[in-house]
Amino acid sequence: MNDTVTQPQFTQAILSPTMDVPAGLRDAKGDPAGKRFSVYRNNVAVSLTEALITAFPVVVKLLGEDNFRILAGQFLRAHPPTSPLMMHYGDALPDFLQTFEPTQQYGYLPDVARLELAIRESYHAADTDPISPEALQALPPEALMAAKLELAPSVRLISSQWPLFQLWQFNMTGGPKPEMRAEDVLITRPAFDPQPVALPCCGGLFVQALLSGRTFGEALSAASTHNPEFDLSQSLAALLAGNAISRITEG
Repeated sequence: MNDTVTQPQFTQAILSPTMDVPAGLRDAKGDPAGKRFSVYRNNVAVSLTEALITAFPVVVKLLGEDNFRILAGQFLRAHPPTSPLMMHYGDALPDFLQTFEPTQQYGYLPDVARLELAIRESYHAADTDPISPEALQALPPEALMAAKLELAPSVRLISSQWPLFQLWQFNMTGGPKPEMRAEDVLITRPAFDPQPVALPCCGGLFVQALLSGRTFGEALSAASTHNPEFDLSQSLAALLAGNAISRITEG
């Protein structure tokens, strides 16, 4: 009889509290791994849950910690870690919240999780040196319109039909109560910690066009087409203040 325990069997048993210890699994003394396995299984579940609580503090606050721990138990079984680096764990949570029946009534939760995930990704992104504002101001209008602005690896953009920045600010810093409206949130890393900021109407279209490699003029056109009163100065100021522009490539 072959008692070899495969990696998938071991992983499934570790993440499921109701499964029996895999047959053939032995402890250091060669005895069946009973209580030792149960302790290890509990430690793994606790560690993964704590990693999620640390990574998604606003989602935890919105749901309540007890409810979040129940949700985390379901999540970690459906989505076990794919990397030994816990800083990457939880990237599937936004989609999970969208399909998990008990949270479907909270339509804003997946976007809140996306924002918190984007903040974490920004924190771990590579460093780059920003351009000086003077370098941008020195370009003649024609050259600026034809230029491409390369954004730093730490830049993230989340577009939401919900007041996403207000929800984050209200729960993290005690800001004003959110008003129901769609928001585009820009995440930059001006120093060591990522900073989310709400963009003006159609600012997300402008930033997304830059991220897609389009020229400054094309990005401006994308925003202005949807909103003839698009305020370029606010979006550009947010990028410069966040040290988000790393290179100018003239056309």
